[in-house]
Amino acid sequence: GAAITNIQIDGVLHEFSTIPGVREDVTQIILNIKGLALKLYAEEEKTLEIDITGPATVTAGDIIVDSDVEILNKDLVICSVAEGATFHARLTVKPGRGYVQADENKKEDMPIGVLPVDSIYTPVRRVNYQVENTRVGRRDDFDKLTMEIWTDGSIIPQEALSLAAKIMTEHLDIFVNLTDEAKNAEIMVEKEETQKEKMLEMTIEELDLSVRSYNCLKRAGI
Repeated sequence: GAAITNIQIDGVLHEFSTIPGVREDVTQIILNIKGLALKLYAEEEKTLEIDITGPATVTAGDIIVDSDVEILNKDLVICSVAEGATFHARLTVKPGRGYVQADENKKEDMPIGVLPVDSIYTPVRRVNYQVENTRVGRRDDFDKLTMEIWTDGSIIPQEALSLAAKIMTEHLDIFVNLTDEAKNAEIMVEKEETQKEKMLEMTIEELDLSVRSYNCLKRAGI
């Protein structure tokens, strides 16, 4: 994913400052900006800019971006600027993975006034799952897994699940080669049955037919 790594606001030296003519303090502004959902179509970091003169409610849609950056939640409120006041900020965004604390985003040569922030790169906001008993053919001892995935919009849930499975597979792949027997073992090599083949193998008791239809087929010896 992509996330903001540092923020620089004109007239601000530290995160506990206040800005003349701006309702929110810097701490609240940083919290609001951390809620940005965006896509970055480049491998290197980018600098975004906000330049607003009040009166105005500054939203994510006011962020000036180039073709490499897409803001997804443009209605996110960042701060409120009073009449005659100005709000000018520069935001650094970069690609990454997982969660990075503000201290890790701090560089030794970082100028005074540049505020490192926590970066939340993961686009997955919430996951829920449910395991239920299910029937397959004549057997009713199978498990059915239902997953619900919520994202910030920068990735669809299906892609998030596929990438997570790929990452997990790559992590576990190191154990496959521990022995030659395991490495060369054939697992799950049977051809999967098509839906039609499965239907043809079902008994009439499994088809959930009406009593009349069931009796007709039974008398016909089907």
